[in-house]
Amino acid sequence: MDIQRPASVARQKKLRRILLSVAGLVVVGLVSVVLGQLKPAAPTVERATVWVDTVKRGSMLRQVRGLGTLVPVDEARRWIPASTQGRIERIILRPGALVTPDTVVLELSDPQAQQSLSDAEQQMRAAEADYASLQAQLETEKLTQRSVAATVEADFNQAKLEKEVNEDLNKDGLVSSLVLKQSSVRAASLDTRNRIEQDRLMVAEENNRQRLLSQKARIDQLRSLYELRRQQVDQLRVRAGMSGVLEQVPVDVGQQVAPGANLARVADPTRLKAELRIAETQARDLTIGQVAQVDTRNGIIPGKVIRIDPAAQNGTVSVDIALEGELPRGARPDLSVDGTVELERLDNVLYVGRPAFGQEQSTVGLFKLDPATGEAARAQVQLGRSSVNTIEILGGLAENDQVILSDMSAWDQFDRVRLR
Repeated sequence: MDIQRPASVARQKKLRRILLSVAGLVVVGLVSVVLGQLKPAAPTVERATVWVDTVKRGSMLRQVRGLGTLVPVDEARRWIPASTQGRIERIILRPGALVTPDTVVLELSDPQAQQSLSDAEQQMRAAEADYASLQAQLETEKLTQRSVAATVEADFNQAKLEKEVNEDLNKDGLVSSLVLKQSSVRAASLDTRNRIEQDRLMVAEENNRQRLLSQKARIDQLRSLYELRRQQVDQLRVRAGMSGVLEQVPVDVGQQVAPGANLARVADPTRLKAELRIAETQARDLTIGQVAQVDTRNGIIPGKVIRIDPAAQNGTVSVDIALEGELPRGARPDLSVDGTVELERLDNVLYVGRPAFGQEQSTVGLFKLDPATGEAARAQVQLGRSSVNTIEILGGLAENDQVILSDMSAWDQFDRVRLR
């Protein structure tokens, strides 16, 4: 038969449940507090997958790098323009051929130029014939004038002689004064006429000389026109104009070209310079005369900066490098090269390899290694001036510190990583 439990048993059981619940809540709270004070576990990174470098103190050479090409110096490359209009008749040489100044690259045809040359030659020959005819005519006129002058001079000399004879006879009373006076008048008249004829002869000779000069000037003018037409016809055979290599022939047979159109380009492959494209953010310290090195992948050529483009294009600045060393084998125009320009040498500075992310004069977060624990903790590092592969450290790191320079963006949410 059932025995009824006293009421105190039920109260004790209820009290025990309450105490157990309270104890459980206290334990959960204590565990939560302890777990909250614990640091999150650091993720593990394979050491072989990151780039670790050591902070050093000493001299740091600042450089900037840029890609570019080899191009002929300005006076070693030229376009060959068309001197006259015409049609491309024949292309004799193709790009890559070695040429000299007299090498014919291509030929043009222009019937109008040929006709103009023929007309100019005929006009010049006709003017030369007119000059010869005029010269003969003036020579005849000059002889006639000289003959007249000689006759007058002879008459004057005879009249002068008669006057002198009459003067002697008059003194002896053999000739009357009237006869003497007549001979004197005739001598004076012939003297005046003789002087006039001599002056007329001089004027005629000067006039003949001027007429010949005028005709000769016309001949010279027509000869110059003929030479111009002849040169235009000769220039239908387009020559290289310099020694070098034929680079381009941007025309086709049968194409009609106008005066001044580019027909071919010739360059001297032994006189080259490098055109580098430097990022505009790195070009502000560039100056004329700085030392440079150009890597052709087949040798390194020393050089110096000779020109800096004042304007930037597509985020880069064009810089010309004069090559001062012997060109390596295989160097040719339009060859891709890699060049570096030395800006300055910094003495007694802290520096490290350039991190994957971080520009000069900025502050970045880098993971600094702790050799004792094998972990790397994030540190705020102040960067200074940069070079191609190194960058100056202004704060946040000390000499011999080791930092991770590779891309750690995958662990941006962590302040510590463990290397293994």
